[in-house]
Amino acid sequence: MDKKIRILLAKPGLDGHDRGIKVIAAALRDAGMEVIYTGLRQTPVMIADAAIQEDVDGVGVSILSGAHMTLFPAIRKILDEKGAKDMILFGGGIIPEEDMQTLEKQGISKLFSPGASTDDIVAYVKTAVGSKSEEEPIM
Repeated sequence: MDKKIRILLAKPGLDGHDRGIKVIAAALRDAGMEVIYTGLRQTPVMIADAAIQEDVDGVGVSILSGAHMTLFPAIRKILDEKGAKDMILFGGGIIPEEDMQTLEKQGISKLFSPGASTDDIVAYVKTAVGSKSEEEPIM
């Protein structure tokens, strides 16, 4: 039996708009993934700690506050420092294309803009986690 993909979803900072991330949570669950949603107003440390504690394959973050250039790198840095370099970090929000490119160069695995299809997000997570697990040695 295949191991279920486990994804942690979070809303960092003071942004209180959570409808989009709840839609993503439902889409990932409907696709057979296990989803942990930590809720609103999470700090980067809270998100990284929860991801490690829950032993997830990836972290999805929604940022609509404009703080994406601070929050995404902070989460990636904490995950890396805590030994979770292999954990994918993806997300979305109102992020200019130039900022998306910069963040992806900094280790954010994929960013989605408003209007992205849930099918595209589900497919991305399956592919990203699948390719990550193919790299892991079989014990």
